[in-house]
Amino acid sequence: MPGTQQKVNMAMRLLTALLGASVASARVAKQPYSEALRGASLDTRQSDDDDTYPPKTFDQLIDHFPDSDRYLPHDNGTFTQRYFVDSSYYQPGGPVFLYIGGETSGESRFSNLETGIIQILMEQFHGLGVILENRYYGESYPYNTTTTDQLAYLTTEQTIADNAYFAQHAVFEGVENGDKLQAPGTPWILYGGSLAGAQTAFSLKQYNDILYGGIAASGVIHAVHAYPDWYAPIQKFAPQDCVASVNNIVDKFDNLVDAGDRNAVNTFKSLFGLESLTDDRDFAQTIAFPIGGPFFYPTNTWQELNWNSSYGSDDFWNFCNNVTNLNAPENITQVDYTLADHTNGEPWTNLGNYAHYIQQVVLPLCENGDYDNTECFGTQNQSHFADISNSADRSYLYSSCTEQGAYQVAPATGPSLISRVIQIDYTQQWCTWAFPPGEHNSISPDGPDLSQYGRYGDFNFTADRLAFIDGNQDVWLDLCYHSNYAPARYQTSDLHPELLIAGAGHHWDSYGIRDVAAEPQFIRNAHYWEIRSVQRWLNSFEDWKPAAS
Repeated sequence: MPGTQQKVNMAMRLLTALLGASVASARVAKQPYSEALRGASLDTRQSDDDDTYPPKTFDQLIDHFPDSDRYLPHDNGTFTQRYFVDSSYYQPGGPVFLYIGGETSGESRFSNLETGIIQILMEQFHGLGVILENRYYGESYPYNTTTTDQLAYLTTEQTIADNAYFAQHAVFEGVENGDKLQAPGTPWILYGGSLAGAQTAFSLKQYNDILYGGIAASGVIHAVHAYPDWYAPIQKFAPQDCVASVNNIVDKFDNLVDAGDRNAVNTFKSLFGLESLTDDRDFAQTIAFPIGGPFFYPTNTWQELNWNSSYGSDDFWNFCNNVTNLNAPENITQVDYTLADHTNGEPWTNLGNYAHYIQQVVLPLCENGDYDNTECFGTQNQSHFADISNSADRSYLYSSCTEQGAYQVAPATGPSLISRVIQIDYTQQWCTWAFPPGEHNSISPDGPDLSQYGRYGDFNFTADRLAFIDGNQDVWLDLCYHSNYAPARYQTSDLHPELLIAGAGHHWDSYGIRDVAAEPQFIRNAHYWEIRSVQRWLNSFEDWKPAAS
């Protein structure tokens, strides 16, 4: 599920050499947090001007619930929703595979038609591949701006109603029998990862008489206000010398904050070149970027690791290799002793390496050097967040503030990879600033209404012909079906398949190489499992269709 201020005037520079080497190149990376329930996958690297699949448009209802008081005074209009079609493998009688776009543009999902899970399923079952761009993302906005009132229709129930309405009314020009492929007469199989995975699950739960099946990959079906567990897989699976170094440095910094020793705190900030960040939380977030700062990810993190090198990034490994560099020059290692008088002479092991990495990799992202500005690393600017221009960042923040939650915070107890100054209030203030009360719509100052997610089933979720697939090293795992907080999972029926991939991250099954047999074993067998699950469902479609039609 993956900030707003880093988008402007920031080039994403990545360290390409290890062990204290200088930055070798610069390039533009993905949007900072748009798939971060965000779920920020690196297929957003694909240019939005890619014309492989020309966009098509559909007149979508703005309000699917004209009788609900939640949407008073209602808007009975429509908006132009974009979708993209791949008929390369389609043969008459084949199913429709609908990829739910989630919190990014439709173009950024093209890899799923070209080489990923939809390509795999299209080829196997001679199906039609379709990407549906979510409302309030890409170019599928109901309005020209996003005031608080105009955002009233950005809700989970409206979004999943889009999926069902589209399936019932879509006409695919240029496709044989393209005017006769509507659901439920044709089997529609949905796929979504991360936030879109949750929307896939919710769609199957709510509209199981229209939508035939779905695969929810890393679907965040559980909503919480605070989500410290984002860091748990990193704490557990990352190189432990790196983890221990960051834990110990964070502990020492937090002790300085708790003691109110502002001189020492400012000295610590200066070691990173960030003494101008007056808010301790902004500072803590900035030095956490290589790990995963709350909401804002201007560099690639653990979440962007991937089995497929075309979409993954080694940035996290580069970070850890630099932090634990045993051969760093003396001018860097001596930094470990700068604050030793505050720890009874004990050095802050690897502080110099950590600070040097931030200076070399993160600070250059701010081209103008004004680090406390909202164009860079500062967040304490209310007017900046109140900008009502349409953007994926603003839409995602709104959903987080109203329904999804999952604010990344430091854990209440135990070791931490980010400073404990980062708590719920840090993100909640952005919500308050970004979405002041409108005439008809307002957000709660106390946080999101988690019941809007929970009402679909939460950890007790079930729906026929809905597959859940997760990775046990995913930072979002504890919001997913296989969460450590969920009941023990085992497959009870072909109608309810489930799979937890050992060693996998965030919807890793969505990626492919156009040759399943040549994939790594754990991904190859996940794809074979998905193919078998869909095959079983399609074998029974004719038995289901008469009751649904």
